[in-house]
Amino acid sequence: MEFMKEALKEAYEGIEKKHGGPFGAVVVKDGKIIGRGHNRVLEKHDPTCHGEMEAIRDACNTVGSHDLTGCAIYTTAEPCPMCLGAIMWANISKAYYGCNVRDTDSIGFRDDKFYDYLKGNSDILTLEEKDRDECFKLFEKYASDEESLRY
Repeated sequence: MEFMKEALKEAYEGIEKKHGGPFGAVVVKDGKIIGRGHNRVLEKHDPTCHGEMEAIRDACNTVGSHDLTGCAIYTTAEPCPMCLGAIMWANISKAYYGCNVRDTDSIGFRDDKFYDYLKGNSDILTLEEKDRDECFKLFEKYASDEESLRY
Protein backbone atom coordinates (compact mmCIF):
# COMPACT_ATOMS: atom_id res chain seq x y z
CA MET A 1 0.00 0.00 0.00
CA GLU A 2 2.95 2.34 0.63
CA PHE A 3 3.78 2.68 -3.08
CA MET A 4 0.14 2.95 -4.13
CA LYS A 5 -0.21 5.83 -1.65
CA GLU A 6 2.58 7.60 -3.52
CA ALA A 7 0.82 6.97 -6.83
CA LEU A 8 -2.34 8.41 -5.30
CA LYS A 9 -0.42 11.51 -4.15
CA GLU A 10 0.76 12.00 -7.71
CA ALA A 11 -2.80 11.68 -9.04
CA TYR A 12 -4.22 14.10 -6.47
CA GLU A 13 -1.52 16.63 -7.33
CA GLY A 14 -2.40 16.34 -11.00
CA ILE A 15 -6.12 16.87 -10.56
CA GLU A 16 -5.59 19.72 -8.08
CA LYS A 17 -3.36 21.48 -10.61
CA LYS A 18 -5.78 20.60 -13.45
CA HIS A 19 -3.01 18.82 -15.35
CA GLY A 20 -5.29 15.98 -16.44
CA GLY A 21 -7.24 12.95 -15.25
CA PRO A 22 -6.94 11.12 -11.91
CA PHE A 23 -4.00 9.00 -12.92
CA GLY A 24 -0.77 8.77 -10.99
CA ALA A 25 2.06 6.26 -10.99
CA VAL A 26 5.40 5.42 -9.44
CA VAL A 27 8.15 3.11 -10.67
CA VAL A 28 9.90 1.10 -7.97
CA LYS A 29 13.22 -0.72 -7.99
CA ASP A 30 14.76 -2.53 -5.03
CA GLY A 31 12.13 -1.08 -2.71
CA LYS A 32 12.76 2.56 -3.72
CA ILE A 33 10.79 4.91 -5.94
CA ILE A 34 12.89 5.84 -8.97
CA GLY A 35 10.17 7.48 -11.07
CA ARG A 36 7.01 9.48 -10.44
CA GLY A 37 4.35 10.85 -12.69
CA HIS A 38 0.77 11.96 -13.03
CA ASN A 39 -1.46 12.68 -16.00
CA ARG A 40 -0.28 15.88 -17.72
CA VAL A 41 -2.33 15.61 -20.92
CA LEU A 42 -4.09 18.94 -20.40
CA GLU A 43 -1.04 20.77 -19.09
CA LYS A 44 1.26 19.70 -21.93
CA HIS A 45 -1.40 19.42 -24.67
CA ASP A 46 0.00 15.94 -25.35
CA PRO A 47 -2.17 12.80 -25.37
CA THR A 48 0.83 10.61 -24.48
CA CYS A 49 1.41 12.24 -21.09
CA HIS A 50 -0.45 9.62 -19.04
CA GLY A 51 0.67 9.03 -15.46
CA GLU A 52 2.43 5.78 -16.30
CA MET A 53 4.24 7.34 -19.26
CA GLU A 54 5.43 10.25 -17.12
CA ALA A 55 6.62 7.89 -14.36
CA ILE A 56 8.46 5.71 -16.88
CA ARG A 57 10.15 8.75 -18.44
CA ASP A 58 11.19 9.95 -14.99
CA ALA A 59 12.54 6.51 -14.02
CA CYS A 60 14.49 6.21 -17.27
CA ASN A 61 16.06 9.61 -16.64
CA THR A 62 16.91 8.56 -13.09
CA VAL A 63 18.70 5.37 -14.12
CA GLY A 64 20.07 6.72 -17.41
CA SER A 65 18.61 3.91 -19.48
CA HIS A 66 15.52 2.88 -21.43
CA ASP A 67 15.68 -0.51 -19.69
CA LEU A 68 13.78 -0.77 -16.40
CA THR A 69 14.35 -4.49 -15.87
CA GLY A 70 13.70 -5.43 -12.25
CA CYS A 71 11.20 -2.62 -11.71
CA ALA A 72 7.53 -2.59 -10.81
CA ILE A 73 4.98 0.12 -11.50
CA TYR A 74 2.13 1.16 -9.21
CA THR A 75 -0.66 3.08 -10.90
CA THR A 76 -4.06 4.34 -9.83
CA ALA A 77 -5.83 2.75 -12.80
CA GLU A 78 -5.42 -0.27 -15.03
CA PRO A 79 -3.00 0.78 -17.77
CA CYS A 80 -4.48 1.68 -21.14
CA PRO A 81 -3.04 -0.07 -24.21
CA MET A 82 -0.50 2.71 -24.81
CA CYS A 83 0.78 2.60 -21.24
CA LEU A 84 0.73 -1.18 -21.22
CA GLY A 85 2.93 -1.11 -24.31
CA ALA A 86 5.34 1.34 -22.67
CA ILE A 87 5.49 -0.82 -19.55
CA MET A 88 6.40 -3.83 -21.65
CA TRP A 89 8.92 -1.90 -23.82
CA ALA A 90 10.61 -0.69 -20.61
CA ASN A 91 10.91 -4.33 -19.42
CA ILE A 92 8.90 -3.63 -16.27
CA SER A 93 7.81 -7.06 -15.11
CA LYS A 94 5.07 -6.24 -12.58
CA ALA A 95 2.25 -3.68 -12.68
CA TYR A 96 -0.09 -3.02 -9.76
CA TYR A 97 -3.22 -0.96 -10.40
CA GLY A 98 -6.09 0.40 -8.32
CA CYS A 99 -9.18 1.00 -10.45
CA ASN A 100 -10.03 -1.25 -13.40
CA VAL A 101 -11.16 -0.46 -16.96
CA ARG A 102 -14.86 -0.47 -15.96
CA ASP A 103 -14.11 2.09 -13.24
CA THR A 104 -12.25 4.27 -15.75
CA ASP A 105 -15.16 4.02 -18.18
CA SER A 106 -17.60 5.05 -15.43
CA ILE A 107 -15.92 8.46 -15.12
CA GLY A 108 -15.90 9.12 -18.87
CA PHE A 109 -12.62 7.73 -20.19
CA ARG A 110 -12.75 5.55 -23.30
CA ASP A 111 -10.15 2.83 -22.82
CA ASP A 112 -12.74 0.27 -23.89
CA LYS A 113 -12.69 1.72 -27.45
CA PHE A 114 -8.98 0.90 -27.72
CA TYR A 115 -9.43 -2.60 -26.36
CA ASP A 116 -12.28 -3.13 -28.84
CA TYR A 117 -10.00 -2.00 -31.66
CA LEU A 118 -7.28 -4.43 -30.59
CA LYS A 119 -9.87 -7.22 -30.69
CA GLY A 120 -10.86 -6.20 -34.23
CA ASN A 121 -14.25 -4.86 -33.14
CA SER A 122 -13.88 -1.20 -34.03
CA ASP A 123 -13.28 1.10 -36.97
CA ILE A 124 -11.70 3.86 -34.86
CA LEU A 125 -8.54 3.64 -37.00
CA THR A 126 -7.58 2.30 -40.41
CA LEU A 127 -4.13 0.73 -40.83
CA GLU A 128 -2.76 0.31 -44.33
CA GLU A 129 0.67 -0.88 -45.50
CA LYS A 130 2.30 1.62 -47.86
CA ASP A 131 5.69 1.86 -49.58
CA ARG A 132 7.00 -1.26 -47.82
CA ASP A 133 9.88 -1.79 -50.26
CA GLU A 134 11.36 1.66 -49.63
CA CYS A 135 10.82 1.41 -45.91
CA PHE A 136 12.37 -2.05 -45.82
CA LYS A 137 15.58 -0.58 -47.31
CA LEU A 138 15.78 1.56 -44.19
CA PHE A 139 15.41 -1.56 -42.02
CA GLU A 140 18.14 -3.32 -44.00
CA LYS A 141 20.50 -0.36 -43.50
CA TYR A 142 19.80 -0.39 -39.78
CA ALA A 143 20.31 -4.15 -39.51
CA SER A 144 23.61 -3.96 -41.42
CA ASP A 145 25.04 -1.24 -39.19
CA GLU A 146 26.96 -3.07 -36.48
CA GLU A 147 27.01 0.04 -34.31
CA SER A 148 23.23 0.38 -34.23
CA LEU A 149 21.68 0.07 -30.83
CA ARG A 150 19.13 -2.70 -30.79
CA TYR A 151 15.80 -2.07 -29.16
